[in-house]
Amino acid sequence: MLGLPFLTRNAKFCGKIYVTEVVARIGKLLMEDLLSMHAEFLQFYGADASPKWMKWEELEKLSPELKQVVLGEDGEGLGAWMPLYSAADIKECMQKIQPLKYGEETCFNGSVIMKAYSSGLDIGSCNWTINSPKRSITYLSSSLCMPACWKGFDYRSLLGNDLVIFSDLSSLSSTANTCTETREIRKNDMMVDNDPSLCSASALSKDEIPHQLFGTDETSDEIEKISFICSCIIDSLEGGGSVLIPIGRLGTVLLLLEQISDSLESFNLKVPIFMISPTAEETLAFVNTVPEWLSKQRQQKLFSGEALFNHVELRKVNRLHVFPSIYSSELLMMWQEPCIIFSPHWSLRLGPVVPLLHRWHADPKSLLILEQGVNVEVGLLPFRPVAIKVLQCSFLSGIMMHKVEPLLEILHPKLVLYPEDLRIQHPVKENNSWSDLYYSENVQLRVPSFVEDVKACLETNLAFQLRPRRLTQQNIAIARLKGRIFLSKGKYFLAASRIPMEFSNKQLLYWGSIEPTSLLLALQERGLVGTINWNKDAANGVYTIQITNPEKAVIETSARKTTISCEDENTATLIYEALSNVCDGI
Repeated sequence: MLGLPFLTRNAKFCGKIYVTEVVARIGKLLMEDLLSMHAEFLQFYGADASPKWMKWEELEKLSPELKQVVLGEDGEGLGAWMPLYSAADIKECMQKIQPLKYGEETCFNGSVIMKAYSSGLDIGSCNWTINSPKRSITYLSSSLCMPACWKGFDYRSLLGNDLVIFSDLSSLSSTANTCTETREIRKNDMMVDNDPSLCSASALSKDEIPHQLFGTDETSDEIEKISFICSCIIDSLEGGGSVLIPIGRLGTVLLLLEQISDSLESFNLKVPIFMISPTAEETLAFVNTVPEWLSKQRQQKLFSGEALFNHVELRKVNRLHVFPSIYSSELLMMWQEPCIIFSPHWSLRLGPVVPLLHRWHADPKSLLILEQGVNVEVGLLPFRPVAIKVLQCSFLSGIMMHKVEPLLEILHPKLVLYPEDLRIQHPVKENNSWSDLYYSENVQLRVPSFVEDVKACLETNLAFQLRPRRLTQQNIAIARLKGRIFLSKGKYFLAASRIPMEFSNKQLLYWGSIEPTSLLLALQERGLVGTINWNKDAANGVYTIQITNPEKAVIETSARKTTISCEDENTATLIYEALSNVCDGI
């Protein structure tokens, strides 16, 4: 979402953008937050200046691995950076977005119907159903079965679609960190168990989730992990150090905020919690206004008159303080150490985290909590020498790989598309009830269709114009129509033609076998004299009627076709009328 203005400000972009209403609001706040931090960065360093650690002589001192992280594989990473977008770019971007409510149906170009359903990863994060007359598609993004605060993974709304596009890449990082390990980054730094399991048993019960997707071990690991984080925070505070938490995911921040406040209360520590961000006030207020995206336990608080999150109560009792800037005069008057601070940015390059790290980087009693995926060594380069403790934790950010197969068995698709990067972790199995294909970036993939015929709805005014005729040889009725077919809201419709259909006695289509005696009688009624000549294959309905008067003509009939040979136009017309009398037709 943060990169979207780079796309929409391109004059050649003309696409349609659909997002959930919650993501649109929070995404806009994050963009504005980034813009504010960038403006502060320019004010401090200048438009053309760069920090000393980014000078080429400093970069040359890095190890080859770190140099590749900073410069990119081709050595042009820094040179390929683009100027950050402006407030006008953000406004233009939001004007091109169509926000959707939970489960709201929208139609693109009359042919594609889309709906967004909760994926459980965070507030507003979703999976999509994309349906057209010949396809039913599930776009499966990173999902959590048992989130801590948000509405759970709504898998029921994804059942029965033919095609699943699996786009959860979280397992690529998680499969490499399945074992528990502890290693030292520096003398006073530490890395904690990075088993990616962040889910809460309080959000959903076992009855609400199929047993294949419920993980008791993951729940206990989650409780243990959160407890460990809180214990590290308590240890730092009791030792006189402060705690800095620049984690970016909103759900993780709110969960940690609640657990940390409970731990402080249980240890009877009167330590202030600061949240510093230009958009923090608006963000905290907004999450209390979207109960449809929250878990049932949170929704019950709404009906009982309680706040959906405890940060409301924490602010009332002056345990949580929110400020737009670290240089706010109110914050400077209230400042107290040790303290706990939630502030951006997780990159450690922008925002209040930069001056705070300059203040605490050499304090071995203080603690920095980062999410897994941030390169700590590169992130802390500007703050050397570093003595602050670093606690780096991974939080569950998608479907565990061992749950993919059980989930697909529940969704029961006919075809699943996996990203090419998952081919090794997820090889194709022959005994699955679905087929597998792998897709790659910028590579076209042909996907088979599972629907040969399509259904069309008949408009009422056209239905009244029909003159159905019941067939004598089959128990059906059939009618001829003149209309137009069009696509609307993902369905085909048959509508009346703008030029009304003119009915006449002359039919255009006939079918069925012709009984020769009946046909000869019909011809005689019209003054045509003839005889029936049975061929050798008469048992299969092959015969010839020779007409001798008033003009010569021949009617040859076989199992597949009837051929009329006549040079006189009037005689041919009489033969046609006779056939119309004995055949089914419209």
